[in-house]
Amino acid sequence: MLNSATFHVTTPTDREILVTRDFNAPIALVWDAMTKPELLNRWLFGPPGWAMTVCDDDARSGGKFRWAWRGPNAEDMAMHGVYREVIPPTHNSPTARLVRTESFEFGCTAQSGEQLVTLTLTERAGITSLRLTILSPSREARDATIASGMEYGIAAGYDRLEEILPTLA
Repeated sequence: MLNSATFHVTTPTDREILVTRDFNAPIALVWDAMTKPELLNRWLFGPPGWAMTVCDDDARSGGKFRWAWRGPNAEDMAMHGVYREVIPPTHNSPTARLVRTESFEFGCTAQSGEQLVTLTLTERAGITSLRLTILSPSREARDATIASGMEYGIAAGYDRLEEILPTLA
């Protein structure tokens, strides 16, 4: 995995993880895929063998979400949160932004506490750049998230997203 030349994971501060990825698609399509449950269900399920079992998502300020997955060895993972800010793209702006809390209920980094996630999309010449910042409550929580192998699940999901984007046009 991690086969995309534009996928990068860095740790700019002792509490942050920064994920960046470019998609060969207009911002409106990437936004829809990031905010509509019927589309999230098609790509947001981690590495091969995993499946999304719950995709409740109300992407509006104050809206809540809950996502759950099952792995190939019957391992379960679930998270929930609240959208704090939702700014969709418009014809006048090539930028979109989501800010939400994320807490793992079980699996992955359940002991890490609540994270604040900021997703920014920017389009230039038909390429949409994604910038995902995960702010953890502590360095230890950030390190636990990294140690979970999260970048492999995210990379696999983003690769699937890249594959389905042409079908959304």
